[in-house]
Amino acid sequence: MEGFRLTLEEIAGSVGNFGTVLPFALGVALVSPVNLGTILLFFGIWYIIAGVIYRIPIPIEPMKAIGAIVIAGGLGAGEIAAAGIICGILFLAIGLARGMHAVQQYIPVSVIRGIQLGLALILLRTAAGLMEGDLLISGISIAFILAFFAVTTVRKSIPDLSALIVIGIGIVAGITASGIPPVQLMPLPSLVVPTVLDAGAATWRLVLPQIPLTLANAILATALLTHDLFGRDLKPDNLATTIGVMNLVSAPLGGFPMCHGAGGLAAHYRFGARTGTSMVIGGVFLITVALFFSAPGTVGILPVGIFGALLVFIAIELSKHAVRTDAVLVTASMAIIAVVAGMTVAFIWGLALAYALSWFQDSSGANPRDKWKR
Repeated sequence: MEGFRLTLEEIAGSVGNFGTVLPFALGVALVSPVNLGTILLFFGIWYIIAGVIYRIPIPIEPMKAIGAIVIAGGLGAGEIAAAGIICGILFLAIGLARGMHAVQQYIPVSVIRGIQLGLALILLRTAAGLMEGDLLISGISIAFILAFFAVTTVRKSIPDLSALIVIGIGIVAGITASGIPPVQLMPLPSLVVPTVLDAGAATWRLVLPQIPLTLANAILATALLTHDLFGRDLKPDNLATTIGVMNLVSAPLGGFPMCHGAGGLAAHYRFGARTGTSMVIGGVFLITVALFFSAPGTVGILPVGIFGALLVFIAIELSKHAVRTDAVLVTASMAIIAVVAGMTVAFIWGLALAYALSWFQDSSGANPRDKWKR
């Protein structure tokens, strides 16, 4: 079937973004009432659905701004569910109304590249933190990834299995240190009904910080990177619609707010994913872990160093495309600000700078909105 193929590359690419998904899911489960099994179950389900719908490795990721705030503050299940429902309503409405098509006309490519480059730098910073306390495993993992990169560059017929090997190293190391994890069936998802107070708190504390990141990275940057990697013009409104639907379905049942993301797309692609098969395989893996091995202590046996190693190469893959900008000052300054002050501030700065520069351009008539025209 077109858009699907079962190869070693697809299997390897299926775990490429686990370095983002698993640490976030585990961190949220450790500090909040949300069940880890339920989080992973819905991630797995939507992995499979995204693979079937898009036929390419369009990623499913936690909403990072919401995730970071929850991990830092340990918010309640009602607030988390409310955030997912509100985001679901908002982005479903935007997608169905073709609102992203209108938004897209006013956001220059240099701003989207700035989001990509800023995300790459943030991933590198996160990777450094993960590897710092696990240097041996990190070093071994990076060595395997580099070795496969060198071999596959010379012999393109050899599949890059480095991500699978790195995950395997983590499993072996975890079992060696903690023993074989017990099989533990996850409880059935339960309905979470947010209160009005939950909705108010979630809107202010979680949804508002998340909106710019979802618009810029999860939708526009993902659509642009899809064009870079696959030569395919994916409509941003389609991405907004799937973000809306999956949050409206999952959040009331205890799922964590989810989105797409350029970093996840770069991750799957970097380790070999080219079709929807990789998403289906990754989804089956996550559902299996959710159903039988989702006690926080079980997933926590994986050494964080392997995730750090994966993130390094995801960041490199993402930055390769981010530097293809038509306004270096905009893109570079956004990346720096993203690391220092966050993605929302960087996004606002990038838009202001791009339009300010266009104001002082010569009489060529260039306009930031034209930068989306290919």
